[in-house]
Amino acid sequence: MVMDTIQIRLTGKQIRAIDRLVQAGIYPNRSEAIRDAVRKLVKSSGQA
Repeated sequence: MVMDTIQIRLTGKQIRAIDRLVQAGIYPNRSEAIRDAVRKLVKSSGQA
């Protein structure tokens, strides 16, 4: 699957929270954690 790249700005607190999820093994990296959050947002909004 080809993916486009976007730039986002997050607070330090948000980045640290994502990093904790990665360190706990819940996600393999920051990008996948953010992609999963976006998928859940889109699904819950009925836009999927």
